[in-house]
Formats: sequence, structure tokens, C-alpha cells
Amino acid sequence: MLDISILFKIGAMGVLIVVIDKVLKASGKDDIAVITNIAGIVIILITVIGLISDLFNTVRTMFML
Repeated sequence: MLDISILFKIGAMGVLIVVIDKVLKASGKDDIAVITNIAGIVIILITVIGLISDLFNTVRTMFML
């Protein structure tokens, strides 16, 4: 079942990515900031895809498919 702490973890990852992005852009390292943003988005997407997979498995067992 979806726990509220997972949403807080995803939000915290997003905030951390934004902070790292701002620090890197302020120091003039725009290339590394872009790579950090892409890596953060991939990590968050992997987390969300895992949750969606659990949802589909739950629906499959619920309807005995």
C-alpha cells in the first residue's frame, strides 16, 4: 500500500536536486548541473516505475488475472 513517506522521499529528492542545481549554476558549472538534473530525474522515475509495477501486480492479484 502507498505510504505517505514515499511521497515525502520523492519531494525531498526533488528539493535536493534543485539545491544542487542552484549551487552548481552559481559556481559556473552549468554542464555538471544539467547532468545532475538528468540523473535526479532518472532516479525519481525509477522510484515511480517501481510503485506503478507494484500497483499493477496488486490489481492483477485482486482480479485473479
